[in-house]
This record gives sequence, C-alpha cells and structure tokens, in this order.
Amino acid sequence: MSVDELNTPVPYQLHISDDLLNVTKQKLRLARFPDEQTDVGDDDWSQGAKVKVVKRLAEYWANGYDWRAEEARINAEFKQFKVKVDIPGYGPQVLHYAHQTSARPDAIPLLFVQGWPGSFLEARKIIEPLTNPPDASDQAFHVIVPSIPGFGPGDAPQKSGFGPQLTAHGFRKLMVDVLGYERFVTQGGDWGSMITRGMALMYPQNVRACHHNFFPCRPPPWYKAPLTIGRLILSPYLYTTREMDSIKNMQYWQKEQDGYMRIQATRPQSLGFGLGDSPIGLLGWLVEKFHEWMDVAHYEMPDDELLTFVMMHWMQGATPGFRYYKMAFAEEGEASIKESFGKYLNTPIGLSHFPREIMMPPYDWVSSVANEQFRREHDKGGHFAAVECPEALVQDLRDWFSSETVKGAMESDI
Repeated sequence: MSVDELNTPVPYQLHISDDLLNVTKQKLRLARFPDEQTDVGDDDWSQGAKVKVVKRLAEYWANGYDWRAEEARINAEFKQFKVKVDIPGYGPQVLHYAHQTSARPDAIPLLFVQGWPGSFLEARKIIEPLTNPPDASDQAFHVIVPSIPGFGPGDAPQKSGFGPQLTAHGFRKLMVDVLGYERFVTQGGDWGSMITRGMALMYPQNVRACHHNFFPCRPPPWYKAPLTIGRLILSPYLYTTREMDSIKNMQYWQKEQDGYMRIQATRPQSLGFGLGDSPIGLLGWLVEKFHEWMDVAHYEMPDDELLTFVMMHWMQGATPGFRYYKMAFAEEGEASIKESFGKYLNTPIGLSHFPREIMMPPYDWVSSVANEQFRREHDKGGHFAAVECPEALVQDLRDWFSSETVKGAMESDI
C-alpha cells in the first residue's frame, strides 16, 4: 500500500504476514520458562507474571489462537485508513486511524486516543454505541481512533524525538487538515490523556472539551495553593475515602510497578532485543501489566482479547512502543509531559474515576491545573476503562459531552 500524497487518506486493512505467524509459533514451542519459588503463592504477582499463566497463554497462542479470524473481525469492525501528514518540527509521518461516522446530524466529532500497552483496539467495545446510540435522546459521535505511531499498525517514526507533543501536532493535523473537523472533543487515558491535554493546550480553538480516565498531575506548589497543601498534610482527616485510595494506588505504583517505565524511558532498544524477538518475553511483560492495572476482581481479559492486544505490539517487534517512553521524557515544550501538567488548561474537562486506576489524584490537585467541570466515580474498573467498563465509559462520555458546558464550548468563538 502506497501512502504518498499529503493529507490524502488511503483505505487500509490490517494484515500480518504468514512468515511472522509461523515464526511466532516456532518460537513459542521452543520457549524456556523460569521457575516459580516454592514459597510464592499462586495469587502472588509481586515477582512479576505468573509462570503458570504465561505457560497456559503460550500454549493457546501456539496451538489454539486464530489470528486470521481475529484479523478478519478487526477489519470488519473498523474502517481503517493511513495518511501522510507533515508534522511541525518533525516532517512527514504516516498515521493509521479508524474513522466511524454517525448518521445523526447532531453527532460530535470525538477523538479517542489509546495508551500503552494498548492500541486502537481499546475503542473496540465503545465505537458502535457511540456512533449509533440505541436511544435517540443519547448524544451521538463521529469517532476517530488513531494509532500512536509505532503502536499496532501505526507506522513507527524513523527519526528520534517523536513523543506525545509531536503526536498531538500530528493528531490535530489529522482531525482538522485531513478530516475537516475544526471543532471536536477528546477522550484519553494513559498516553492518550497526555496527548489530548497537549492538543488542548496548543490548539484550544479546535479542542473544545476533553475527557480523561487518567490524570497524572502533582500537588501544586504550596505558595500557589496553601489550602490544598494543608489538606494534603491533613489528608487522613480531610480526604474522602476515594481520595485516600487514589493516593495509595499512586504510591503502590511508584514503589512496586514503575520499573518498566524507567527501563523503557532509558534503554528501550536494549529491551527490544529480548522482548521484540521473544513472544514469551513480550507476553510475560504485558500480561503482568494487564493483571496489575485492571480491576481483576470484576473483569479478567479473555485469552483471545489479551493475545490480540499482545499481537498489536508483537507485529512491530515491540520496540517502537518502548521507545515512545524515551522520546516522551526527552521532549521539551508547552505540551511535553515535563510541562503540560504544570500548566492550567482552560478547556473544560470531565473525569471518570475508576477505583483501580493508577493515576487519578485528589480533586483539588486536578482543579489547580484544569477547568474540571464533570467528575463521576465508579465502583469498579481500572486502567483500561474502555475495555473493562465500556458501558460506564460510554455513558459518561454521552453525559459530559451533551452537557450545557460542552455545548457552549463547541459554539463559542476563541
């Protein structure tokens, strides 16, 4: 498939070569597994992915999982395209995206942006109810789901420096210059939260409202918000139970779970030699994240769903997804992750708070850097809201983006 002309979409269908599929099965059957220590319980994931879980999944991947059937379903469910855009400060980059339009004349353009270790398939359960709600009184959307370059079928950047800020520039080009949506709203978790926040900071004339299910901000400086810091100091007495649980989730992630981020942000290529060549290695690396970051008491990924998510990173050898972390932490500028969550965003935002989310700070931390106008707390769900709790997320998006606040923002002149 040739993608030559700028801003000219070309229809695309996902396809992984027979050669890669055959080699994958060979590697799976030749894998060597670590041993579990005898005093580590079956439900104890503190050393990482459980051997018995990875063995079971590897056996199914090699002998039962049908990628071709899954590939056909994905191509039937998503209208996919690729397009070359010229990104300010970088140059030409090919973007992959899915674009599902609604028949409703009042539909709002909604940009849904994924995270890691997800892919555009995170939108799989929500794209149909958002574009074609069964109740005419529910808000409808034109849904655009791009792949972060290097994730899934998204072409990996060939030059260094491509992080969330450049992604934000690229996705704005997609929305405005390619698809013609001058005003739109966004939804993001994980990297998607950072990318869409960056878009709103740089392009408030286009991004009229945001929704997040992940919001990694810090407490404000004491001299800017002494009451917020006082409340933090007295948090055992002044925070709500949900806020205290959120603090515990963040502290646990920082203490026990952020090792993946440190190595991906420093030596992604070294990691890629192992995990980009070993399907067992990549499976173990990712299955632990899905287990730890999901609310597994209420949702456990079916094997086919989990392996399809792994395939989205295996198809390019995983390294581009790892490298994105290094590029992200090296970026400079107002929409870089170093700076964007320290700036106040006037664009109205809504938040959905799922109890097992790893980054959702107390209310007053958020309000110090964002114009928060909607928040809804849920009693179940984790980091992958669109996968774990699609009905809840869809309802929040309908309610927030149909609000008078968002209607006013969509109509106002900036």
